[in-house]
Amino acid sequence: MSHEPEQASSEYDPDRGRSVVVDRLTRYGELAGNALLYSSAYLAVIATVEVAVVMLLLSVPPNPAPLVVGLVTFAVYANDRVADAEADAVSDPERAAFARRHRDVLFVAAAVAYGLAVAVSALGGPVAFAVTLLPGALWVAYATDLAAGMGTRVRRLKEVLVVNSAVVAVAWATTLTVLPVAFADVAVTPATGVVFGYFLLRSFVDTEIPNVDDVAADRAVGVDTLPTVFGVPATRRALYGVDLSTAVLVAWAASVGHLSVGVAAALGVGLCYSVGVTTLLGRVDADALSVASECEYLVVAAALVAPLWLG
Repeated sequence: MSHEPEQASSEYDPDRGRSVVVDRLTRYGELAGNALLYSSAYLAVIATVEVAVVMLLLSVPPNPAPLVVGLVTFAVYANDRVADAEADAVSDPERAAFARRHRDVLFVAAAVAYGLAVAVSALGGPVAFAVTLLPGALWVAYATDLAAGMGTRVRRLKEVLVVNSAVVAVAWATTLTVLPVAFADVAVTPATGVVFGYFLLRSFVDTEIPNVDDVAADRAVGVDTLPTVFGVPATRRALYGVDLSTAVLVAWAASVGHLSVGVAAALGVGLCYSVGVTTLLGRVDADALSVASECEYLVVAAALVAPLWLG
């Protein structure tokens, strides 16, 4: 009888076991989610989807462009996370802490990713190779003070109003549009120009939305953005204007036959989503809106593919 309590305490408790499993899964899920978000890996996934959308819009045959763009996106933004860790400590302390804690791993992973992307791009010819190098080259010009070693102070492109977002938009619109065309060695058509214009405008919006969350940090280091110079309400109105310009471009392209009506409708669905995100600027958590704005391309991809599934 004296051993009964000990035997009872050693019995397996299924509820406690389930609780331990749930706690561990939750913890690992949070760690994986933080790594996906703070390392920029989620941006690489979305960039891959963007290239797939381009290939659907232009009827480009399958090629390695999505892989290359995904790797380049991860490399550029992982480096950017590390380089901006000090400034991000004000606007996004958790991301800054992650970048500092995993600085060496991010640098190595980014270098390997970009090296692999360049190696694969060489298989696509000189144009594909050059376009793959473009985002990295522009990031260096964008984020660093190239004249610092000469004893003079020249404003970084990152610090110049509108130019900062325009440089990012041009880099990604060019990469997303030209790379799959170069790999497939297909002709450049008016539709290619339309798709480039579409991603140029969308990338500008995607670049300005995160700036709303970075107002305090950007002002502290002298970076001029729409929110820091004109305020959030004016930024919201400006982005409405970019969305309207995109709608006009898509409508015109559909009217002259550069885009099919179905494709234009799918892009329109994405635009409606973007307007909804822009409407929430300054009204809900800016970090969540930054991620939500990038997810526009998932919405567009779903709208493009849905008729095929339903048909």
